Amino acid sequence: MSRLMHVSSGPYAPPTPTRELTAISADGARLHVEVHGPENAPPVVLAHGWTCSTAFWAAQIRELATDHRVIAYDQRGHGRSPASRSCGTEALADDLEAVLKETLAPAEKAVVVGHSMGGMTVLAAAARPAFREHAAAVLLCSTGSSRLVAEATVVPMRAGRTRTWLTKQILGSRAPLGPVTPLARRILKYGTMGPGSAPHMVEACARIVHACPRRVRHAWSQVLDLLDLDHGVRELRVPTAVVVGTADRLTPPVHARSLAAALPTCVGLTELPGLGHMTPVEAPELVSTRIRELVVAYAQIKEGA
Repeated sequence: MSRLMHVSSGPYAPPTPTRELTAISADGARLHVEVHGPENAPPVVLAHGWTCSTAFWAAQIRELATDHRVIAYDQRGHGRSPASRSCGTEALADDLEAVLKETLAPAEKAVVVGHSMGGMTVLAAAARPAFREHAAAVLLCSTGSSRLVAEATVVPMRAGRTRTWLTKQILGSRAPLGPVTPLARRILKYGTMGPGSAPHMVEACARIVHACPRRVRHAWSQVLDLLDLDHGVRELRVPTAVVVGTADRLTPPVHARSLAAALPTCVGLTELPGLGHMTPVEAPELVSTRIRELVVAYAQIKEGA
């Protein structure tokens, strides 16, 4: 995706990477990877969510790359990673493994951060050898492991079959999003962000989401509709922190609470009053601080220690 699609100034303007590379997944899918910061610094790996791209992490990259090696990649079909015929949680896990193998030395440990579908990527990969070799700790932001459509509150009505059906139609729509207009910003803010989100936050998210091809958006919506990664939660054995906004309509706090209760080693659940689904954009300082805390506490762990 062209950087012209992004905001060009302020905290959400994507920083220029130290280097760019391509990771090749198990099925041959090519993944765009960016590395920011000093090569010998503690590594942090960022996995973005549905309809987003590496640009979503601009604030975290800007903050952390001063003294961390920040690795961000575009999920297949998103950003500058080409779309693939393979579309599912196994592909997400394959892709994360490929990125870890390509960017980290053998047994090198990183803090792995996943937002929304990126968190689901982590859960899908939790039992994979490369993930267990390289993950020192995890931060899960605004994510869930199952019942995503049934629990979503995008449609303002009581839970039940009707709400679930309507939510599925909205999230799975094939309609093009079109240009980023004032109406488009209002719709995106309602569905994905807290009511107090600043205009520059909404603008940044709208540009990123609207740049996602509609075929990719629809294809991955079907995967999320059928998602069941509860087993992955039990396999995620590294120290894991969870963050969620209390006004999250896509993955409401019920998901975060379930994750915290089921994770083998949960090291904290943070509920952010009034914030929506886009927590790394809406609370950039807090998310970056949580990442730093995990790096300090766990990222120096070596295999066999």
